[in-house]
Amino acid sequence: MDNYEKLLNRAIEQLPDEETTDERFTVPDAKLFSEGKATVLENFANIADVLRRDPDHLMKYLTRELGTAGKLEGGRAVFQGRFTRDQMDTNIQGYVEEYVICSECNRPDTSLEKNERVLILKCAACGAHRPVKKRQTTGTKAATTLEEGGTYQIRIEAVGSKGDGIAKFDKFTIFVPGAAKGQELSVKIKKITGFLAFAEKAQ
Repeated sequence: MDNYEKLLNRAIEQLPDEETTDERFTVPDAKLFSEGKATVLENFANIADVLRRDPDHLMKYLTRELGTAGKLEGGRAVFQGRFTRDQMDTNIQGYVEEYVICSECNRPDTSLEKNERVLILKCAACGAHRPVKKRQTTGTKAATTLEEGGTYQIRIEAVGSKGDGIAKFDKFTIFVPGAAKGQELSVKIKKITGFLAFAEKAQ
């Protein structure tokens, strides 16, 4: 029993001292408007602040996933081309799942740290840390690996904050409503946006 208590105390001592929050983590909805042939994300700075992430890092992710160019203007982000709020919210959610939420405890109390060339997501709530895999965009190749209307066999690796099952397929992140973590199932792709895909369970 003494050895158990010593091990327990040792584990507790190694937990981070950083404060965590019990408040509900809510990502602001994207506030968009069109400006000529461009789309302006008006509350970009607010979103980056809530996520506690570097605005340039978030911007780089969004332009990559949307397949466009963009720039920061004060507290807003301007993207070349027309995009819907659904598209923007979906890609922001993809960023949250990949770069903010802890895969062990599902808390947002995390930070990004670079160890040599590897980007590490460290959790202040449970002490877990994992490498963030760098994805390369090769548009032509990616477009042929997953197609709208196609049926694919996948394994649900996690469940997102909105309750959708999340799976990885090549460079794509697939969202499946009503799927549970660990499930292996056949899904039909309904829509693809950048490297995010939305599917339903195949009949």
